[in-house]
Amino acid sequence: MKKIYSVLVENRSGVLCKVAGLFSRRCFNIDSLAVGETDDKNISCMTIVSSGNQRTLEQIEKQLNKKLDIIKVKTFDEHQSISRELMLMKVKYNKNNRKDIMEICDIMKAQIVDMSKNYLMIQICDLPERTAMLLEMFRSVSIVEVARTGTLALPKCVDNE
Repeated sequence: MKKIYSVLVENRSGVLCKVAGLFSRRCFNIDSLAVGETDDKNISCMTIVSSGNQRTLEQIEKQLNKKLDIIKVKTFDEHQSISRELMLMKVKYNKNNRKDIMEICDIMKAQIVDMSKNYLMIQICDLPERTAMLLEMFRSVSIVEVARTGTLALPKCVDNE
């Protein structure tokens, strides 16, 4: 079972280390972690995806709420949220596989954002599962380098908010 934690924290040094330490000390697993400033430069949002049984996921939320640097913790599951992941992938291409690479990008709605004589840089912003699928599709091609963000997520829009 997976749970997404949207954690508003004070934007100052050491906060990420404290949160990561909490997970480490308690042997909680972090599947994905992304951190960025919010519209207020003094507050950052950590999006943490973790998996475990129901008891473990409840413990994570309780422990996060105890931390002083944490302003607010919201939790939701994958079905209650819209989530995206960004991936940049550099691949080596040749005249034999260039057309196949471009077709895969077209089908997966990935974009070629840079190219040289021998390399293409591909970008995709999609569901984490589709990002992983694209990566798997390119396993047979010469992948040079991959950079991925963690999952970013927000709860779905509801009119009674």
